[in-house]
Amino acid sequence: MSTQTQNTAPLLDKEVETPFDILEPLVQTAPVIFASPHSGRDYPASFVAASQLDPVALRRSEDAFVDELYEQAPHFGAPLIRAHFPRAYADPNREPWELDPNMFDATLPGWVNTTSPRVRAGLGTVAKVVTDGAEIYADKITFAEAQSRIEHCYKPYHAALGALLERTREKFGAYLLIDCHSMPSIGGPMDRDPGNDRVDMVLGDANGTACTQRITNLAHQVLRDMGYRVVLNTPYAGGFTTRHYGKPVENGHALQVEVNRALYMDEQSITRSNGFAKLSQDLSQLIKTLVGIDPNLLKR
Repeated sequence: MSTQTQNTAPLLDKEVETPFDILEPLVQTAPVIFASPHSGRDYPASFVAASQLDPVALRRSEDAFVDELYEQAPHFGAPLIRAHFPRAYADPNREPWELDPNMFDATLPGWVNTTSPRVRAGLGTVAKVVTDGAEIYADKITFAEAQSRIEHCYKPYHAALGALLERTREKFGAYLLIDCHSMPSIGGPMDRDPGNDRVDMVLGDANGTACTQRITNLAHQVLRDMGYRVVLNTPYAGGFTTRHYGKPVENGHALQVEVNRALYMDEQSITRSNGFAKLSQDLSQLIKTLVGIDPNLLKR
């Protein structure tokens, strides 16, 4: 088992000093990269002050502790990149400029995407609401504030992720990105399945367009054999990251993994539950399986 080194992003903003970090194996031995874009929990003081929500409610959008569930990845020879900024502050699983014009104190530039389904749900690059539908801000914010978050957090995260993927493709001829998320145990008001109990895991490959079916099927089988209830692409088929980086025709694959939060945490208090250790162990087995694939499975 190899040890890991930590590569931390440079100081970019006085509010979020390290927008992300990368846990690197001493030697990358597999064409696989793990990413945790929504587990960040460094909440800037000015952001908390501008919010009308209490600190726990503000964390409702956070994929709490997901980075910890996958922290064994470097020991199996695969890097893990994890955002430190919270999803409610800036969401790296969106296009860079998906913004709700009703949030802002002035008209947005014409090139901003103001009409996407994510924007209409209040969950753009800078979100209007947390995932239970509660509005974040007491007052309107400036475009300059959103622009600062995108420039200082979103763009550096994607620049680093893109560099990881290209480095991996150069070394192995292909890459597999596993985008790691968690989901509420019951569909929320902004979801396609409001009020419905959810399965244990959802694998999203953009309905077969972002990842070779061989890898999706392998992940499905491993999780199912461990006793988990797993479905494909419903209600989550994959967000911006999966669709943007999943390009099988270019030997680049992306698979989104959504884990039911009830498996490992108390969703009300946002604390780890007794199930955390077992889920972490099981996901380590998934990591081990994926990093053991033949790189040729990812090539056309």
